[in-house]
Amino acid sequence: MDKRILVVDDDDAIRRGIKIYLEQAGYIVAEAENGQVAIDLVQQTEFHLVVMDIMMPVMDGIKASAWLRQAKYNMPILMLSAKSEDFDKINGLSNGADDYITKPFTPMELVARVNSLLRRFMDFGEYVKPSANVIIVGGLVLDKEARSVEVDGQRVKLTPKEFQIIELLMAHAGRVYSIDEIYELVWQEPAYQADNTVSVHIRKIREKIEANPKHPMYLKVVWGVGYKIEKY
Repeated sequence: MDKRILVVDDDDAIRRGIKIYLEQAGYIVAEAENGQVAIDLVQQTEFHLVVMDIMMPVMDGIKASAWLRQAKYNMPILMLSAKSEDFDKINGLSNGADDYITKPFTPMELVARVNSLLRRFMDFGEYVKPSANVIIVGGLVLDKEARSVEVDGQRVKLTPKEFQIIELLMAHAGRVYSIDEIYELVWQEPAYQADNTVSVHIRKIREKIEANPKHPMYLKVVWGVGYKIEKY
């Protein structure tokens, strides 16, 4: 089976050099210039390993790796860094990376690390794509099957109705739902004086998912219209 590798680095020369090394070793290689582009590509194409630089603009490698793990992608991640401090290594590995290599490195060392990671992965693991049951919006991860919600990797406890509300809003991130629409879709009955019922549930959800409920990052009110989950 052909192995596809994603190389993520904001330095064009380094990225293309790594691509050449890995293609010579028989791998199919794609490129991304930052963590956000990498996430977009991973959601479109199956990759068996990611080579990820740490220091990048837009989204760095540590945040991108953490996102991939929260989203249940389990392919190996090989971190790159121009620094050799232990802090970078520990931080990268604690956020989902499987191995670490410091620049500058030789082509032979890089290919050997990639070969080792893939061999261990194929022998003992299995590539898993996130289920269609998983919805991800920024740091929010909702698993329909497990009926769970995590915020930045931390699970929060929601009541059944709270879960249904956030599931509705996350599944259509960016769309504004009126109070009546939320009530009718969640409670499955005509809305009649539903303002207080819905607003109380919204307030409780905010208290559980927002770092600062008074200045919410995810669950926003659109005055005079309704509520939405901000699209990221």
